[in-house]
Order: sequence, then structure tokens, then C-alpha cells
Amino acid sequence: MASTIVEPVIVAPSTHIASERELITIVRQNAGLRVAATGLTASAQPFLKTLQQVLLESNARIRPLFGTDAPRLRFEAAAAPRISGTRIPDLSGYYKIQAPEEQLEKIAERLRNTKEVKAAYIKPPAQLAFLNTMLPSISPAPRKTPDFRARQSCLDTAPIGNDASFAGKLPGGKGKEVRIIDIEGGWRFSHEDLLQNKGGVVGGTVPNDQVWRNHGTAVIGEFAAEDNSLGVVGLCSQAEVSGISIFPQLGSSAAIRLAANRLSAGDVILIELHRPGGRHAFQERDDQLGYIPIEWWPDDFDVIRYATAKGIVVVEAGGNGAENLDDPLYDSAQEGFPDDWRNPLKRSNRDSGAILVGAGAPPPGTHLRDHGPDRSRLEFSNYRESVDGQAWGQEVNTCG
Repeated sequence: MASTIVEPVIVAPSTHIASERELITIVRQNAGLRVAATGLTASAQPFLKTLQQVLLESNARIRPLFGTDAPRLRFEAAAAPRISGTRIPDLSGYYKIQAPEEQLEKIAERLRNTKEVKAAYIKPPAQLAFLNTMLPSISPAPRKTPDFRARQSCLDTAPIGNDASFAGKLPGGKGKEVRIIDIEGGWRFSHEDLLQNKGGVVGGTVPNDQVWRNHGTAVIGEFAAEDNSLGVVGLCSQAEVSGISIFPQLGSSAAIRLAANRLSAGDVILIELHRPGGRHAFQERDDQLGYIPIEWWPDDFDVIRYATAKGIVVVEAGGNGAENLDDPLYDSAQEGFPDDWRNPLKRSNRDSGAILVGAGAPPPGTHLRDHGPDRSRLEFSNYRESVDGQAWGQEVNTCG
């Protein structure tokens, strides 16, 4: 598929496949819960009886959120290499309840009333952090894709661009021997500008959905498009790039752990997701107002911390909810969060170690358009102290 330059059109997220709500529970270690193919066991027998009854009545099942049993997860945490002075979080208490949608609230409430359960909360669906998508040109594609690098002024010398062109002249400046895993929904790794140094999909299953596929392809094109005479060039075109899809039921936190276990210190996880926050009662919206970074939810925070403690660089979407992330609203826990939860968007409480990125305006006149003062916040981007940096949120040429 050739890279093309066309006008953007607004496309509502409701027009494509949505991820599911997720019921996450944290079971205390003293419950001794074990989930196996042969059934459930627990040292706390009254809890085991209650859990079995809840699952049976609701036509539900429980599984370890991170794909393996508690002893194995604790062993992995103890054995994992880590940055000096950091602590790898214990992920062994997390479980996911899969049940009919209409049963989730009832199950969560019943679990919260057992002393062996530390938390039981329902995560709203993860969504792409995107403003618009592009329609393909109706004219026939040229026999050879034109060279669009002249339109990539975002790579030029600062302050116009980000100095990527200069960095690429330095040893390692094009990302050689660095591995990057993008976490979202789908990609087209057969794109003509994405054929080298690509590992393809290494987790989850890509849905047959054009919006997810176009978004992932565009994201990877920004940093990994090949340095050749066609299309665009990526920020780090020599990096080894793969994708992990949150579909069909893997979910964001399990995808992050899967990525972290494939990578080493100095490698990169890119998270292109956000979720509806408390501004609009955790409800999905076509305009994505009120959407916030996924690390606000306990399992996502802990698994991001798991990755950063190992020295992996985690770059996370700051969210396109137009939210002031310093708002005291985000100090209030969602129903069912653990009692010791503290707002991670306030870094004085706790810090996941991720780099949160917002969206800024390119210099006025870029591609003959004006989105406001250079590097000013675009109106849809989240902002304030927890947002560590920004990148162009408009006028970015990439793969399509």
C-alpha cells in the first residue's frame, strides 16, 4: 500500500471494533488460590466455596491475568534483572473474571465482600488514542510511491523538528539493535515501507478492522519506516519492531507483561491506548473527552512498573481526553480499587517510570496550515505535570 497525502476526516471510534470491559480482581496471597485446568483450589476453604458459587451462578470463569500461576509469577519477579534500587511489583494476585457483560457488576460486588479479595474493579474498554484517520485517495496509485521525506520537517533541526536527522548520523542513532514492541490492535506489516527489521505480530490476534490496522501501521511508520527512496523514513529506521495486539481478550496489562518478558534493558514498549476516566463516569464517548492514560488502573500501573524496573523504556500515550491530569478528580479511586491505591498521575504519590507523551502543534505554516503557536498544546491533548513531553499531533506524514 503506498503512502498518500490526503485530507483528514473525523472517524468516530464507535465505527470499529471495541475492546471489552475487563473485570479484574486482586486475591490476597493468604487465600492460597490456584487456578488450573483441572479446577480451582485454595487454602481458604470458605473463600473457595464462595468463588466457585459466584462463577457457577454467573456462567463465568477465572484465570490468572498474566497467564501463569502465582508461584511462577513470584519466581519470575525474583529472578528478573532490575535497575539498582527498584522493586519489581508482585503480579501474582491478579486475576481476570470472564463473564457475560451484564453479570460483571454483580460479580465484582460479591467478590468485594470477601476478606480474601483485595480489589475487584471493572476497567472500561481500552481505545486508540487518535483524533482522525485518513481516507485513501480515489486516484490510482502511482507505479512507484513518491518520496515524501521533504514533508517530514518534524525530523529536522530543532526547534522546527526533533533533530532526528542529526541523531541518525550518530552511532546507534537509527535504532540498530534496539527492539521496540507496539501495543495496540493491528498493523499491516506487509506495507511496502515496513518490510525490513520487522518481527510482525508476536502476541494477541489482529482483528479484521481497518481503523485499528491503519492506526498501527501509521504509528510504526513514524519510527520504523525504511530509509529508502520511497514513502517516508522513520525516526529509528534500523530498530527491530514488533506488535502485540490486545485482541481478542488479551487486554492491555497482559500485553504489556508479554512485551516486557520479550525485551531487555534499553528496549522500548510503546503503548498507544487510553481509557474513559471518571469525568464522564468511565463511559465510552465518540469524542474521547475525559479519556486518560491507562496507568491510572492498578494492573496497568503495576505491569508498567514491572517493565521499567527491568530497564525497559515505556512510552505511553498521555491521552486525547483534553483533561487536566492534575485535577483532584483523579485522586478518587474507581469503585473496587485496592485500599492502598494512590493516584499515579500525581508523581509525588508513585511513579510508574513511563514517559507520558501529549500532542503539540507543529510550526505555523507547516503544509500551509496553522494549528496554533509552535509546540503549544493541541486542544484534544491531556496536559499538566505528569505529561513528560510532546510530539506533533498534526501534519505528520507516515505510512497509510
